[in-house]
Amino acid sequence: MKDLIFYFYGYAIFFYSMGLIVSYVILMWLAEIGILRRKNAHLTPYAKYVIDKSPYTPGVSIIAPAYNEERTIVNNARSLLAQDYPTFEVIIVNDGSKDKTLDLLIENFQLVEVPFAYVEHIHTKPYRRLLKSTNPEYHRLIVVDKENGGTKADAVNAGLNASSYSYFINTDVDCILANDAILQCIMPFLEDNSVIAVSGIMAVSNGCKIENGQIVKARPPHMPAPLFQTLEYMRSFLVGKMGWSTINAMPNVSGGYGLFDKKIVIAAGGYRSDSFAEDMDMLIRMVGYCCDFKRKYRVVQIPATCAWTEVPSSVRTLYRQRVRWGRGLLQTFVRHRDFLLNKNYKKLGLITMPYQFIFELIAPIIEFVGFITFIYQAFTGVVNWPAALVIFLAIYTFCIVLSLVVMFYDYITGGSFRKVTSYFWVLGAALLEPFLYHPLIVLFSIKGYFNYLVNTKAVWGEMRRKGTDKKKKSSPEINSGKEVAA
Repeated sequence: MKDLIFYFYGYAIFFYSMGLIVSYVILMWLAEIGILRRKNAHLTPYAKYVIDKSPYTPGVSIIAPAYNEERTIVNNARSLLAQDYPTFEVIIVNDGSKDKTLDLLIENFQLVEVPFAYVEHIHTKPYRRLLKSTNPEYHRLIVVDKENGGTKADAVNAGLNASSYSYFINTDVDCILANDAILQCIMPFLEDNSVIAVSGIMAVSNGCKIENGQIVKARPPHMPAPLFQTLEYMRSFLVGKMGWSTINAMPNVSGGYGLFDKKIVIAAGGYRSDSFAEDMDMLIRMVGYCCDFKRKYRVVQIPATCAWTEVPSSVRTLYRQRVRWGRGLLQTFVRHRDFLLNKNYKKLGLITMPYQFIFELIAPIIEFVGFITFIYQAFTGVVNWPAALVIFLAIYTFCIVLSLVVMFYDYITGGSFRKVTSYFWVLGAALLEPFLYHPLIVLFSIKGYFNYLVNTKAVWGEMRRKGTDKKKKSSPEINSGKEVAA
């Protein structure tokens, strides 16, 4: 009986692996179509001129929560204000910081409290006050001061309540935006009034040369953890999201950077403050709202790098982040289980969520059980080593080919690096990822599932980051208060 179970389990793993490989091949093909389509619809000088001069150009609010960001907040704010777009505002939400974040903003940008009719479209922790600059140079800057809500979602909701424009960007205050980020992402909205959200590519800023809050030279990180994540981000945006976008079946828009239709977000209830995967949860509810009210919708991924973010540089910080992501993924599926295989929610219910369930949610469990089973069979002498080696080499080769395709897509879209030699570091990460990085991600995800199932108390703790000030490269990591403590 035991041998029969192992026999069928082996076949199940084989067909599961083949299904995953086929799905990636399809996504690579769809991503290529999407990249070519968007490259042909690139922003022309004439289109930019019209956007700059037209009185009908839609305004955009950039919403960036800040919690204990005193070491980088001034440069971060200047970076957000550097957008090449005619009508926008930057709303920094001071989410009850305990350090000098608010004081530094007040001092450096000449902020004063102003009367403001704060309308709570979405309930948040109590609003305290709103500050604006007395210096005309910073007339676009708005700072919302509120009590700490414990999650980024609560702070973003407060920013939505204070925002003036019909579209908003959800980003992190320590993200560095490309100067044309709004221009790139507003185009799909102008081309099609059914668009409800646009995702731009996020790149890893670790290793980049940064001055005055701007990327002056893009370079790959040389530390292992950020380097592996560089490859992971490329794969996620340029194959995953780009492929899903081509068939209008995007699973989420990253919480680090995305442009949204504010009306739809508010109508869907805003961000859930108790969600640990608020980006995926929000998009599901936006699509659900559109489907429930028979409204056409599109969610678009563009092949343009719009933001750079500093990723965890230590295993400990990476652990906290990925445990939160694992917990949030399971939480989202439990909350939105009615969407699964529900034809009323179109491609989201019939394609995206089943795929995410099979190849994202349960994948870590299958891999972990498969590894334990393989170890057991190896010790009991029942492994067919020649066949196992052939299967391993085939899967490993495919992973390398996938990484090469991703790097090629990144290069032709003018993404992370301009020097071909920079991609050698990413290729090195691709060669080592299956042995060093991926097993850790599997374990961290399972820990996140476990925490959710046993209802372990989860609070949003502090994420330690290096910061972007060129003069402080050797300084200790700083706390930005965005990641959950496991």
